Amino acid sequence: MDQKDVLKNLQRDHAEELKLAAKRLKGTARHTRIIESPALSAMTGHKILLKPENLQVTGSFKIRGAYNKIASLSEEELARGIVTASAGNHAQGVAYAARERGAKATICMPQITPPLKVDATKAYGADVVLYGDVFDEAAAKARELSEQEGMIYVPPFDDYEVLCGQGTIGLEILDDVPDVTDVVVPLGGGGLGAGVALAIKTFRPEVRVIGAIPEGSPAFLNSFRAGRVVEADQVMTSAEGVAVKHPGDLTFALLNEFLDDLVTVTERDINEMILLMLEKHKLVVEGAGAVSLAALEHLNLRSRKFAAAPGPHVVVPIVSGGNIDTVTMGAVIQKGMIARGRIMNFEVDLPDTPGQLVKVATLLAEHRANVIALDHDQFKASNHYTNAVALGVTVETNGPDHIDEILAALRDAGFQPRRVY
Repeated sequence: MDQKDVLKNLQRDHAEELKLAAKRLKGTARHTRIIESPALSAMTGHKILLKPENLQVTGSFKIRGAYNKIASLSEEELARGIVTASAGNHAQGVAYAARERGAKATICMPQITPPLKVDATKAYGADVVLYGDVFDEAAAKARELSEQEGMIYVPPFDDYEVLCGQGTIGLEILDDVPDVTDVVVPLGGGGLGAGVALAIKTFRPEVRVIGAIPEGSPAFLNSFRAGRVVEADQVMTSAEGVAVKHPGDLTFALLNEFLDDLVTVTERDINEMILLMLEKHKLVVEGAGAVSLAALEHLNLRSRKFAAAPGPHVVVPIVSGGNIDTVTMGAVIQKGMIARGRIMNFEVDLPDTPGQLVKVATLLAEHRANVIALDHDQFKASNHYTNAVALGVTVETNGPDHIDEILAALRDAGFQPRRVY
């Protein structure tokens, strides 16, 4: 978006446009209900209330912006067809909204998009074109198709109607949580963050809006530091919904004005929050949806404005989506279990004599370690010139202290275990 269009959009009547978006979305997007999180409240020392957009129609907040944009189009524009690019959630939102409005939709998606999101998009009647390795390459393809075939391009984030649709989340938070002090929102291209920040600051400017990004997706961090939109050299994060190299021009302008702070999180932080949501709330959350949750533990240290503000803090993290495939979910659960000390793998060389494996198994049973897998291999011993057998063991454990107890018991029994993970 060029600077002239950015300035034109910044001068619009934001309050009226946000109210119009809420009116258009009534009966289409769900007013997702706030969920209190005792677990996160105890963990952070603040009152944490979840805004679960993972329970939204199509499993993501994206239906809001997509529908508001498509609802603003004329009949002539709808007849030309809709085209967009997305890593998954915007695709489903556009496909759903286009079907509701009777328009044909074509969606360009990166080749890394999880099959769950591709299949869900097709299920809403859209044509899917897999192109490129990251969102930005798919977006270039969508714009090319728009120019060649005359279809209306619906941007995933850098569009005023789209971000006003996302901003209805902020309106709902203000209605449902009158004492809210902080809203935490994940940032990819910035549509969700800009829309929510616009709504919050338009109606309750004293409420802080804090952005959250993965360390491997630094586009907004670099842009804020430079004071202008800067494309990231590379993006490496499992949270594909926020894996964007180039932020939007309009979204950057709004966030540069309205965002109070920015917090970065690690891949481990993200994985642990996906697992925590499953365990504590029975909620399925995708990587991008867990980014705002992952930021909660770091607010006191990484957000000066948050730490400096007098308490109590009533914090609403936006859980932006829950579209995660089962293979990824399984990997996340395993990584989370390992990070928490709930799964351990170790190797040990045993004398090549009968009964050694029984000794290890008995010791593990005595210390309540549930064996998940065993690899007993005569050819993998660390020293091939000794009469030894390599044993690899994966066990389910109760945490770091339990792991220390098991390893100590093995050493006391004369073994020399080597922890792998």
